[in-house]
Amino acid sequence: MNQRLKTEIKPVVNESGIEVKTLYTAQDVAQSGGVDLVGLPGEYPFTRGIHRLMYRKQPWTMRQYAGFGNPGDTNQRFKYLIANGQTGLNVAFDLPTQIGLDSDDPLAEGEIGRVGMSIDTLRDFEIAFDGIDLEKITVSMTINGSAVILIAMYLAMAEKRGYDISKLRGTAQNDILKEFIGRGTWIFPVEPSIRLVGDTIEYCAEHAPKYSPVSVCGYHIRESGATPAQEMAYAFCIAKAYADEVIKRGLHIDEFAGRLSYNFNIFGNIFEQVCKFRAGRSLWAKIMQEEYHAQSPGSMWLRMIAAGGGGGLTFEQPELNIVRGAYYALISALSGTQTMALCSYDEAYTIPTEYSARISLRTMQILSDEMGLCETVDPLAGSFYVETMTNQMRDKMVEIMAEVDAEGGIVKLVSEGIIQAKVSAQAYQMQRNIESGAFPKVGVNRHRNDQEEDHPVEFHPYNEEDTRLQLGNLNQTRAERDGAAVAQALAQVGQDAAAGINVMPAIVTAVKAYASVGEITKELVKVYGRYQEPIRF
Repeated sequence: MNQRLKTEIKPVVNESGIEVKTLYTAQDVAQSGGVDLVGLPGEYPFTRGIHRLMYRKQPWTMRQYAGFGNPGDTNQRFKYLIANGQTGLNVAFDLPTQIGLDSDDPLAEGEIGRVGMSIDTLRDFEIAFDGIDLEKITVSMTINGSAVILIAMYLAMAEKRGYDISKLRGTAQNDILKEFIGRGTWIFPVEPSIRLVGDTIEYCAEHAPKYSPVSVCGYHIRESGATPAQEMAYAFCIAKAYADEVIKRGLHIDEFAGRLSYNFNIFGNIFEQVCKFRAGRSLWAKIMQEEYHAQSPGSMWLRMIAAGGGGGLTFEQPELNIVRGAYYALISALSGTQTMALCSYDEAYTIPTEYSARISLRTMQILSDEMGLCETVDPLAGSFYVETMTNQMRDKMVEIMAEVDAEGGIVKLVSEGIIQAKVSAQAYQMQRNIESGAFPKVGVNRHRNDQEEDHPVEFHPYNEEDTRLQLGNLNQTRAERDGAAVAQALAQVGQDAAAGINVMPAIVTAVKAYASVGEITKELVKVYGRYQEPIRF
């Protein structure tokens, strides 16, 4: 009977390549590696969470992604979200800002304020964060290629408003290696890009030690086609590359590792997602302790924002994305994240409306206030399935990292386009599987509404007035600033870059003089050049 059932039941294999059994027992846990790495919350290896009390002491930070148009528009959205209970800000920048262009650059035409807010000078930061208490509301900035400039602007803005930047908290994404793999908003070649990340880490370790200058993003690698196990493994390889860059400058791991953070993705199988985070926490702690000889527990923490991934949303039957988002938020809470963000149901189409953003925020608040997710730590611990899958996911991550090292390391593989080609091929195959129905997607290849129109989605309008306003502000700033001071500051940026000196002090001086993003970028390009993407066949 059992043999007949075995042949009749179709095998189930999760996205990471691990076969899922019909039933799990204590024997499966033992065979997968046992419970030695489970431990207790707040204790090495932190499988069950980096804090002892987790959400019983403090719920996760709710940090919706927001930003569009000019800084004034974005300031209004920030204040709306805060008024509705949001506890942190996650800032979107437009594409010109992300790739180091000023709003009056011909290449920026038609893109100003379209997918995020436009930033040209320090004046824009002053407008965007006017009236927002930066001690009560921490700010995360989704910026990478031009992150060295935007971090300098944020710190300069805070200092100008009277904040002590040595106590200032916040985060910059600033993960350039994943840009080469995923999103594509690079500026400089790989090696100098890593050097700039090192400059920000080194500078913040000395001047803003509570600020997190890097949030390593498995998120976008996952969106680009990586499996959940690859998402974690590649992120750890990238974090190690940044750590190595800073250590060779003479800093000890405990001087900066505690401010490294992570941004991870959530869509797909609930248990695979939860287990990847439990496994990832213990693996990262082990790497920090055994490979880097970290002594401080904080250096071993996997501090993360776990966000509901846009890659899981669908154009078809968009209201189903509200349901998906609720499950993504549940996974995030069960995974022990420190910060939660949630894509809004219309985000597969457009910039979220206030209405859809509020639904996502309320979803997180319902989990926190009504559903008991804050009552106990790591509630899935002890499940035969969860503990077995956690061990298997950890082994899979180790295997992937070993493959990367054997092939020359993450920097080499990214520089040569090998990782990009791998995840792109996987993304193509996944799309084929969705189209064929081999990978189930409700509303797309199952339970379609072919005879019924989808509910309409309100599109975010592109406002040409934002462009005129932004160009006017930029021109006014240039007219009012001290041109000689700007020229001198920009020259120093170029000189320091050419000399291999940390460019952050010179950039801070330049942004305080109201030099623009584009002007500073051009000085760095003169030294570093621009990245040319390798083409692989």
